[in-house]
Amino acid sequence: MGKNNDCDSWKAINKFKSDSKSGSFKQRKQRPILDISKLSKDVSLHLESASLDDNNLSAADKGPKETQQGGIKQNSDDGNMDYHIGLVLEDRYEILSTLGEGAFGKVVECIDRHGGQHVAVKIVKKFESFCKVARSEIAVLEEINNLDEDNRFACVRMLDWFKHKAHICIVMELLGPSTFEFLQQNNFVPFSMEQIRHIAFQIFRAVSFLHRNKLTHTDLKPENILFVSSDCDTEYNQQMNCKHKKPSCLDIKVVDFGTATFDHQHHETLVSTRHYRAPEVILDLGWNQSCDVWSLGCVLIEYYLGQTLFPSHDCREHLAMMENVLGPIPPHLLKQTRKKHFVKHERLNWVEASSSDDDIRKHCQPLMQYMRTNSEEEKQLFDLLTCMLEYDVSRRITLEEALWHPFFCSLRTQQPPQRS
Repeated sequence: MGKNNDCDSWKAINKFKSDSKSGSFKQRKQRPILDISKLSKDVSLHLESASLDDNNLSAADKGPKETQQGGIKQNSDDGNMDYHIGLVLEDRYEILSTLGEGAFGKVVECIDRHGGQHVAVKIVKKFESFCKVARSEIAVLEEINNLDEDNRFACVRMLDWFKHKAHICIVMELLGPSTFEFLQQNNFVPFSMEQIRHIAFQIFRAVSFLHRNKLTHTDLKPENILFVSSDCDTEYNQQMNCKHKKPSCLDIKVVDFGTATFDHQHHETLVSTRHYRAPEVILDLGWNQSCDVWSLGCVLIEYYLGQTLFPSHDCREHLAMMENVLGPIPPHLLKQTRKKHFVKHERLNWVEASSSDDDIRKHCQPLMQYMRTNSEEEKQLFDLLTCMLEYDVSRRITLEEALWHPFFCSLRTQQPPQRS
């Protein structure tokens, strides 16, 4: 699958004009900077599904097992910090509630006694593999703060970090629900075209800012894109014949930089949560910043559909789903793969008579058939998706180019909202 002529023509005409501060990273004076060049190479924790779990951690990372001693059953240590509401960390951050938890640990809402501000504190599990990821995330967030001192780009702000006993704690601005949580709470009613446009424009600006500064996020998904506010209104959706929630404010922030990777750093073989994983990653062809572009293409179509485009839990099946939606994988890419068992006679080695193939045919259709209407804005969105979900990395659109796509024409002249 390649880009159409329209996509190529506007790319040639428009060149993105950077409005960011980029260049060499500065150091903050108020806190020591973690030198990411000295961190271990194995800082990435790879999540095999859209749900967060510990399935990919080694037994050593999972801590002590459940044991029987003298007939008394002892609980295993899951690595999370024991805390209670009202506990004060660092004589400063009073825990008010638990906001969520995942493979990394837990996030709690705290009040900062120094200024009365409500903040989110990410309390990382004490196991060393998680600590390495946390140290890497702190280093990345320090650099983002330095490069975007005016808070112009939609990346979460780190306010502080400290170590409490064996746990690294990262203090960040308090945000609202993730876009996935919002869809889930809204019975997976899709976002409107206008909502997708505003949310996507902010994400593209934020991640393009990262890319210009030689950083790849590597784990972009609806769970890692949070609304700034939890406020919402209720409206009636005629198309769905039901009431649903509408965000009062469409401002978002990109979060979770634990597996973010600089261009000069070691690139792990496996990155991204499965449903948003680019084909070059699955085929072990090597990857660069464009894997973020593929992930965001999957995110945008999920916003449009209200469901995941590639709901697979198997690499070969995942590639077969891609072919049903996007057409055959180019033979030259299959020829280069190190995963030779995926290929037979220069084609994807897939048994079409299998029951799994029946499911794929039922749930995966050519991309353009997902269009609900023939409106101009939907044509523009799907043209953009075609440019993003391009197998060949050399032909895949960049986010700087994507910001000049006609889909964003109405937003490009608007100034981004100023944030405090």
